[in-house]
Amino acid sequence: MEIITGKYKGKRVETLSGNYYRPTTSRIRKSIFDILGDLESSKVLDLFAGSGILGFEAASRGACEVTFIENNFQLLKLLRFNGAEFDQTDIIVKRRDVFSFLLQAGKFDLIFADPPYGKVDLEKLIDLCRRHIRRSGKFLLESSIRDKLPPDFCREKVYGDTRITFWESMK
Repeated sequence: MEIITGKYKGKRVETLSGNYYRPTTSRIRKSIFDILGDLESSKVLDLFAGSGILGFEAASRGACEVTFIENNFQLLKLLRFNGAEFDQTDIIVKRRDVFSFLLQAGKFDLIFADPPYGKVDLEKLIDLCRRHIRRSGKFLLESSIRDKLPPDFCREKVYGDTRITFWESMK
């Protein structure tokens, strides 16, 4: 996969073959980042990071720090390998359970969560993530269109079976 735009445009992000994860397609990424706009100096959190493509795309668009949370050892090695190529961004890779990490985490300008479809308590995840976005920050959840979500989101886009839901910070 390649970074779509920004200072790392065209840089390859290596992936793993197999069923470890479901990377966000370039079409969906382009739409997400067109909506988000400039991420200059943003502190970003990528939960259930997988290949890290969302976080690396954020780095390319100006994020100063990207924290990746992943529990799969193979994907952690991949994140560290790919992260070494993003030398102008503070890349942090942690092997943690997302929920335990969020209980101790600080605040972020942007949070991505792309959990395995049908295997995570989305209501709990949404509540925890929304508590960790800074004023004027955003939280994006990638989920299946079959998942039930609370009706209090600010924007939603659907691409086939994939739904991207946006929340803004709680005041």
